[in-house]
Amino acid sequence: MTTLPQSKVEILAVAGTDRNIQIWTRSGDSYMRSAVLSGHEDWVRSLAFQEPATPEGPLTLASGSQDATIRLWKIEAFTRYNNNSLDTRPSDALSDDLLDAFEASLGDLADAEEGGRQISLKRHILTVKSEQASPPQYSITFDALLIGHEAGVTSLSWRPATSRTNPTLLSTSTDSSLILWSPTAIRSSSEQESTSIWISRQRFGDVGGQRLGGFVGGLWARNGDEALAWGWSGGWRRWRGTANPEKQTDEVWGEIGAITGHSGPVKSLDWSPNGEYLISAGLDQTTRIHGPMRGPDGSSFWHELSRPQVHGYDVLGVVFLGPLKFVSIADEKVARVFEAPRGFVDLAERLGVAVFTEDQHNRPIAASVPPLGLSNKAVSEAVVPVAASDGLSRPPFEGELASTTLWPETEKIFGHGYESMSLAVSGSRRLIATACKASTAEHAVVRVYDTDKWQPVGEPLSGHTLTVTRIAFSPDDRLVLSVSRDRSWRLYEVQDDGGYVPIAADKSHGRIIWDCTWAPEGDIFATASRDKTVKIWQRGPEGKWIAAEIIKTKEAATAVDFSPLDAEDCRLLAVGLETGAVLVYSNRGTTTTNWRLEHTLDSNAAHVGHVHRLSWRPTSREGAKELASCSEDGVLIVFCIPGDGKNA
Repeated sequence: MTTLPQSKVEILAVAGTDRNIQIWTRSGDSYMRSAVLSGHEDWVRSLAFQEPATPEGPLTLASGSQDATIRLWKIEAFTRYNNNSLDTRPSDALSDDLLDAFEASLGDLADAEEGGRQISLKRHILTVKSEQASPPQYSITFDALLIGHEAGVTSLSWRPATSRTNPTLLSTSTDSSLILWSPTAIRSSSEQESTSIWISRQRFGDVGGQRLGGFVGGLWARNGDEALAWGWSGGWRRWRGTANPEKQTDEVWGEIGAITGHSGPVKSLDWSPNGEYLISAGLDQTTRIHGPMRGPDGSSFWHELSRPQVHGYDVLGVVFLGPLKFVSIADEKVARVFEAPRGFVDLAERLGVAVFTEDQHNRPIAASVPPLGLSNKAVSEAVVPVAASDGLSRPPFEGELASTTLWPETEKIFGHGYESMSLAVSGSRRLIATACKASTAEHAVVRVYDTDKWQPVGEPLSGHTLTVTRIAFSPDDRLVLSVSRDRSWRLYEVQDDGGYVPIAADKSHGRIIWDCTWAPEGDIFATASRDKTVKIWQRGPEGKWIAAEIIKTKEAATAVDFSPLDAEDCRLLAVGLETGAVLVYSNRGTTTTNWRLEHTLDSNAAHVGHVHRLSWRPTSREGAKELASCSEDGVLIVFCIPGDGKNA
């Protein structure tokens, strides 16, 4: 929507699946349809008005379609031939009848040779109601057809008004390209007439089809010196233009860093063993590694370092087995193990995220997916341009993350009869435990595997009757805790043969238990439930586990995690809620009661959706404590609580 040239009358352009553009003008308190612009051969997905460069200049409407073309329409006051009088125009002016006939002949020619593409030359006349004796009239004419994209156009954006004389149009497409269009040097044929040819000045993005769905949209930075685009994979791409010292009219463009992130709910996260970086898994079917680094000005920021797994199923859980090894589960019956390539090791060291030993550098350079395969395979020589192996000293761009930062897959773990739901790793990283979807006791079991030969350890841990939602090993690996949709928790203890047997169970929660966690000291554990309670459990005098404290929350509790005891003998308990808020409770010493609410991180500072996981960083910096959280809103947040504990 905008206003007509030299007028305050509002004009509205509307497009849909009927391939036409409807032009509406405001008359009093209502809008009236004034014209219908035809020509596109498929849905019109984007519209953009360009304001006139001068008060007397024309208004330009750009329309982008699923037919991969862009059309420009010129809207101007109808004074060119007749000074607002249609009856006295020159005899040499084309009549509407002649234009209609010519347009029909073009349509016949296009049907025969180009599949029906038409060039509409018809002049649409708008008459605006006003109190004037002679109501003002406007004409809408087809001005240019821009062809360059190979797939549907998804967005259009005009460059903000700057000192640059030529108008520039930004377009994005599902062919993973962004194009900057502008006219050639304008040649004036008279004082009122001008001609120009629109051409593609710059083309950014990827070549070769519609990888990952292409670009969903694009826009200009406020000052017009940067072009941005975002795609289905959740990340942005950004290009900056600078003046060319050799030519005053052209610009030099180059890609620069932009924001990346999940494009769907984030279901799981885990810190590396020493807390240098963390990994996340989401329903966008990816796992991503994020780490803190310092910018050129010394400021600290987080950025995505690698996208080790791009899967065909929603990824539901992920845990580190070591600094360069992790296992993940997805909406399938298989757990998959990945190991880092040398490219990731080199990049993490260059960015100052982590330091590795010489032995840890001896690994395949990268990973690739075979044309007819589904698993990432290690490659000893780079078959694709690996960003990290080229001496990269900046965070990878979105295009590099999506194509060159995969990790090789080294193992597949089978055993469950239905899709995986929960995953946990022991404190020693020597065991993992998995559970799957279940509606019967037969499948509501926890399976334990060793991480050396990937063989089952003991018999499956039975006792639940519905899906196990979370599993947690005690810090010394002697106990395994599980919670379920059947509203109960169960405890299993290790035996001499390495297997686990049940030793305790309880069903005191009134609704599904979403999460459970052990305190790093191993003396207590917590369960979080939809019944709006978090219960702290400790071993009683006779060895029976009892609820030492019940924390009531205003909304359903969905995630929970303990921090280690700090130098002041204080530990924290973080609780995530279904609304997205995060609550932080504190407790002195190893007492299990009197938990006091210290911080409430609501939607203004935290999430706006169901919190799925919380995890305290295993190491602290200068007394500060850091908490990572992920949510249904697709956001990953790292909170910092300073050493004084006053401000989160």
